[in-house]
Order: sequence, then structure tokens, then C-alpha cells
Amino acid sequence: MKTLRSFRNLILILTLSIPAVSFSNGLAPKESLKALEVAEGMKVELFASEPMLLSPSSIDIDHRGRVWVAEIVNYRGHNGKRPEGDRILILEDTNGDGVADTSKTYYQGRDIDSPHGVCVLGDKVIVSAGEQVIVFTDKNGDDKPDDKKILFNVVGGKQHDHGIHAFCFGPDGKLYFNFGNASRGLKTPDGKLIIDKAGNEIRDHRKPYQQGMVFRCDPDGSNVETLGWNFRNNWEAAVDSFGSIWQSDNDDDGNRGVRINFVMEYGNYGYRDEFTGKGWRDKRSNIEKEIPDRHWHLNDPGVVPNLILTGAGSPTGIIIYEGNLFPNLINQVIHCDAGPNICRAYPRKNNGAGYDAEMMPILSGGKDRWYRPSDVAVGPDGSLFIADWYDPGVGGHGMRDLDRGRIFRVVPEGHNGYKFTKRDFKSLEGAISGLLSSDLESRYLGWNALHEMGVEKTQDALMKLISDKDKIKRARAAWCLGKMPGAGKMVIDKISKDLDSDLRIVAIRLARQLNFDVVNLITMLSNDKSPQVRRECAIALRELDVKEVPKLWAKLALQHDGKDRWYLEALGIAAEGKWDECFKAWIGSGGKWNTKAGKDIVWRSRSKMAPELLVKIVKDPSTKEEEKPKYMRAFDFHSGPEKELALQSLLLE
Repeated sequence: MKTLRSFRNLILILTLSIPAVSFSNGLAPKESLKALEVAEGMKVELFASEPMLLSPSSIDIDHRGRVWVAEIVNYRGHNGKRPEGDRILILEDTNGDGVADTSKTYYQGRDIDSPHGVCVLGDKVIVSAGEQVIVFTDKNGDDKPDDKKILFNVVGGKQHDHGIHAFCFGPDGKLYFNFGNASRGLKTPDGKLIIDKAGNEIRDHRKPYQQGMVFRCDPDGSNVETLGWNFRNNWEAAVDSFGSIWQSDNDDDGNRGVRINFVMEYGNYGYRDEFTGKGWRDKRSNIEKEIPDRHWHLNDPGVVPNLILTGAGSPTGIIIYEGNLFPNLINQVIHCDAGPNICRAYPRKNNGAGYDAEMMPILSGGKDRWYRPSDVAVGPDGSLFIADWYDPGVGGHGMRDLDRGRIFRVVPEGHNGYKFTKRDFKSLEGAISGLLSSDLESRYLGWNALHEMGVEKTQDALMKLISDKDKIKRARAAWCLGKMPGAGKMVIDKISKDLDSDLRIVAIRLARQLNFDVVNLITMLSNDKSPQVRRECAIALRELDVKEVPKLWAKLALQHDGKDRWYLEALGIAAEGKWDECFKAWIGSGGKWNTKAGKDIVWRSRSKMAPELLVKIVKDPSTKEEEKPKYMRAFDFHSGPEKELALQSLLLE
């Protein structure tokens, strides 16, 4: 598995060893195919190219294996060059040879100019374009919409790639989506600002939300939750079968700070100062030494860590791979970055309450610097489809080529054709097969078919699946059955005792969504051997307003080891709005401020008791001089007389 450094060195060697080639006009599709570099054990094929499609910004794949394309021409400086408007296309390989041979226009119009997302869910297609999210419905199956409705209005982001992006279907039956920091709020179809489930207005005003945000909602757009904020340009969200959310984020271009994030729910991700909104260039105490870290305020209490920093780039589409063609990629993030001309995987491993990851190139531009991967999707057979917004720049707002666009397909070496079993969602076996599919639309159709059949017809089969040796199958079955009326308790009781921590995490997340006996479940799992399970216990506490919360929080806080920033930030998320009670419970349970773990908790705390202890830490002889700016910075996240008295005592010493 290649690291980024070794990969860059390889590119440098190849560049120096080949004759200079002019790319002023780009390469023809077949020549580009020859120039691309694919990972060992894989091969790349050309599925479609111009004139069949132009500049694909987003793709999705339906249960029939057809590729849906958001084709963008009327964008920024080119707005209006196609009077008929931008298009949603359907590309199909009718003979299974791996090459698209038909193309049809599903919809074209000025109302979807600058589309940055397409999501296909049965007879509905969700298009994210401009300042709207539109749901088209094809009621008679002729691949033409018969109905059009607004799902959301978006404040800002029109003609901007930092606006609203693609939706995706989650294992819990909900929709996930995000917008970048050109969008400033989310509104209902009739233009009213949305109040999310936490009771907050969804708008950029630091109360508490600001900059880019990520959301979850019911399929009809109700029950919107704001799951994370303070991103710059989080292009898409991807959700694995356990309900974990992953996305990329772009830095201020050229600062080597592109990142991949695990979205810890209700987390602040640090693009701007939490309270002042100041940028990363502004002076502050304990400022980070390296610009990529400084860019995300990673030294500030209350900022969730990154999964990995990937350097300079223009990050775009993202998925979690859960197909069968590439066993080494199962449950891994796969992501496109148009800047360095590459689609990568990020194999990860658990690290405390969080994760570590490394970079694995899948398909890079090689000798074709116009290759600009904009999105990636998984077909029903498990193959990877990579959209190429072919352009001398990075596509996006700087696009200069309007006449080309490609889609490549990546399969294992020796694999031939694009063939898979036709889906049947009418039978129990067929619906379960759909639920377990590689592609998201089949999962959506399988989920809905099973829910239409109901608990009585599906319970035995799904409970059997919850005992399967494959934990992804167990998780999908648990979510599907657990969301059926009356089945939640049975499912939660079973998976909360699963030997795999990912299933115990599903139990917590499912209980939260059902609002079912969450306190007792957290009580049972609060001493779990997995810090990731305890992380989810902490996050669940944030939503609860019951007397047991401070005691449970203290129990979790006493297990902080002083080394796990992910765990520390989960504790901070949990205590929001009830810091004084939680902090007091921690002290009363034996929490000690002068240990490594205790100093961490004091630094992260927003309790009125914390400023006095921060002074003690700064004065403590065991605190090194180079550590003191860290604790002084923590004062910036407090206000009130307790802070003023503490600072006075420090100055008068």
C-alpha cells in the first residue's frame, strides 16, 4: 500500500523519465484512458465520454446499473451559454460489456443550472442546484419526471461550488446532505428558516452554527438535524452501514490543509474561531506551528480532530465502499480530489475513540493532467464508477472546457463485463438481497419493500440476518428491522450485546433515533471496553435532559486517559449546556484536576469552575513553560466574573 510520499516520488520519477508532452488541448478519451494510472490488481475502463456527456459534477447509479449524471455547463462565467439549461442524464450499458451505449435526458431546464448533486431513490430524483433542492418524481416509469417539488430552499450558494451538494440514503432510512460555506442557511419550501431538532435556527450566525454544515432528515425533509458545522467546503457526506458519517473539506486553496473527517455528531470542525468567527491567519494564543493544523484551529478546545490531512487539493465526491469486488476496500472511504488528479481510498484503523488513516491511490491522472475526478459511485456489481470533469483547471468554478466529460469504471484485473442479477423487490428474499446490495438505490428499495411487508412477514428473516457473521449485514438488518413499529427493543437488546463494537454503536444510535430507553442503555455501556462505544454514549448524553446525565458524564470522564483527543471532544459535546452540573459531578466522583487527564478536562471545560483551575494549572510547577499557552488560550472560551477573577489572580501573583 503506497503512502502519499512514496506516490509523489513515483510520480516525480515518472515525470522525469518520460518525454515532455503538451496537454494544451487535453487528450482524446481513449488516449486519456491509456495515460491513467490504476492501483495494482485493478484495471480501468472507459464507460462513457463526450459527446454522450459533458462536465459531470455528480453521479449516482440506480438498481438497474444505469449511471445518472448531473451535467453542468451554465456555471459561473459560462452561465447562460446553454439556453435550454443544464441536464440530468441517464447512461446505460444495455449489453453488459461495460460500455454505455445509450443516453437519454431525464430533465433539462434553467431551474437546475449549476447542479452539484443528483440522488436517485426509486421513482424520485433529488437534484441539488443553485439555491434549491428539488425532488422530481417519475410516476409512470418513462424516465421523464411527472412532478416537481421543492424539498429545501438554501440561503446562498447559487452558482458556487461551496453551496448545496448531493444527498444520500443512510442505513437508518434517513437522508444525509451538506452545504459549504457559500450557503448561509436552510429554509422550508415556503421560505421559512428551519428550526432543527436541537431547537436552533439553521443559519450561519455562530449560535452555534457557522460556515459549512452537514445534516440528516427524514425522506420528506422533516426532522432536520444539524450534525456538524464550521467546515469550509464539505463537498458530500457519505454514511456507512453503522451510521458513521464521513466527508472531505477543502482548505483555503494552496495551504496543504485538505482533510477527510469523521463527523462526530454535534461537533465543531474549526474553520473559524468558535466565538469570534476569526480566520486561521488571525493571531491567537497557542497558535499552531504548521499551517495545515492552524487552518482548522486544531489547538483550540472544542474542535474535533481530522481523520487525515491530505495536502493541497480540490476535494469532491466521496463514498463508503461496501461492495464485494474489492475485499480490501470494504467499509473504507473512497474519495475524489480534482486538484492532484486522483481518486484515493483511505484505509483506516481504530485509534482510541477515533481513527487513523493512510492514503491509497486508486486512479490517478498519470500523464493526463486534465483528468479531474469529480465524483465516485458503486454499481450493483460492486464496480467503481469515477466521473471526470475533464478540464485544464480543476473543473468547478474555474472550468474552462465545456465540451468534454468522461466516466471511468474500475474493476479487478481479469474481471470482464458489467453484469449482475436483476433486482426483484417484491419477494422477501429479493427485498433482503436489495438491502444487502452494493449500490445505494437497491438498499433504499429493499428497505422500503421490507417496511411495506411489515414486522410479521420480515422479522424472522431479519433477525436471522442480525446473527450473520458479516457485521455489515448485521448492521443493515438491525437498522431496517429496528425502525419497524414495535421491533426496536428486540433489536437493541440483541445488538447491544454484540461482540463487535460497531454493532454496539448501532444499538446506541438506533436507541437515540427511537428515543427508546437511552439512559439505561448508556448506563449499561458506559464501562464498555471500546472507547468508541463510550464516545457514542457521551454524544447520546447531549440530547438528554434528565437527572442521571451528570453522573453518567462523570463516569465517562473518569475513563479519559489524557491522550485521546477524540474522546475528550466527545465529552465536551456531551456536556454542552450542562457543563456546571457535569463538571461538579466529575469532581465529586474523584476527578482530579492535576493529572494529565484532569488537566485535559479542565482545558476543554466551559464550566464556571474551570477558570480557577486553569490558573492553578498555569501556576503548577509541573506545568512546562511551553505548555502554558495552551491553558491561557482556554480562557478565551470563557466569559463572566469567574474568568475575570481568575485572570486577576494570575496577574496579581
